[in-house]
Amino acid sequence: MWIMMVLLKFRIWLFVLIGLGGFMASCKQDAKALVKNTAFGGALGTSYSITYLTREELNLQREIDSVFEVINNSMSTYIPDSDISKINRGDSSIVVDKMFQEVFELSKEVYMNTDGSFDPTVGALVNAWGFGPGKQVELDSSKVDSILQFVGFDKVRLTNSGTVIKNDPRIFFDFNAIAKGYAIDRLAEIMDQKDIENYLIEVGGEIIAKGENKLKQKSWIVGIDDPQIEEGRRLKLTLQLRDKAMASSGNYRKYRVDSITGKKYVHTIDPKTGYTKNANILAVSVIANNCAKADAYATAFMAMELSESIKLLDVHKELNAYIIYLEEDGEVTEFMTPEFKKLVVY
Repeated sequence: MWIMMVLLKFRIWLFVLIGLGGFMASCKQDAKALVKNTAFGGALGTSYSITYLTREELNLQREIDSVFEVINNSMSTYIPDSDISKINRGDSSIVVDKMFQEVFELSKEVYMNTDGSFDPTVGALVNAWGFGPGKQVELDSSKVDSILQFVGFDKVRLTNSGTVIKNDPRIFFDFNAIAKGYAIDRLAEIMDQKDIENYLIEVGGEIIAKGENKLKQKSWIVGIDDPQIEEGRRLKLTLQLRDKAMASSGNYRKYRVDSITGKKYVHTIDPKTGYTKNANILAVSVIANNCAKADAYATAFMAMELSESIKLLDVHKELNAYIIYLEEDGEVTEFMTPEFKKLVVY
């Protein structure tokens, strides 16, 4: 009986090993059959890198360029004839496209969830502080207070006909903190429509990963920059990403130095106070189901107090975050949600 059991176990293990061997051989054959397609370039004021695996060579450059073109024409504040630029100049007759509408509605959702810490109507302040396409001005408390009168996403609305109504004509939209992530989502939609199961899309550091890197038989590996390195690059950590999007925000590279006073002004502006946020938050990375949402919340968490961000993450379990911040004594410390931590490789 014992001998029969041993023989039975041996046969089972032999079957498993043969099956596993066949599976591994099949994986290797599948990997050999896949073609690595890439696209690189510049768009939206930054660079992009796209890798997608297919059974045969496939060039999607025309579709990729089309996404960037449509988003620029819809939401770029740096293009005078874009829809958003016309709206910012007071044209209330513009009927915005579906992309603009989707970004508007998601912005409204994040604005409400963050109690106004994410606010695309902060554009007038972005210009005034010297971070936008508009004219920079010399600011003092009275001027900041004056501009704050026409900042607030509760002062704008999107009509059923697709036009935008502003309570004050001086309200200036700036979707730069969400449009890049949204562009990545639209690029991912192209891949999905083509039934491409494995791809990695990166635009200006924001990322969406689908499936895995089957050429190497492992998950897509992405990195997060060390915010304490102002020149050059060094990774703070790496993680594996699958069927998720990640966006990061930080003040370590985006800042302006006053040529006269030498004072540094970071690019994160608190929509509630009107001032640049020289806070203890150094950098934030957010993982979500889509990149537009990750992009928006990463921006919001830079403007929020750490305790507020943690409280929001406790409620919105679909979000996971990694926040690097300074303690009162100047020591660099990290906060990481449990699900984010599970993805860390090293």
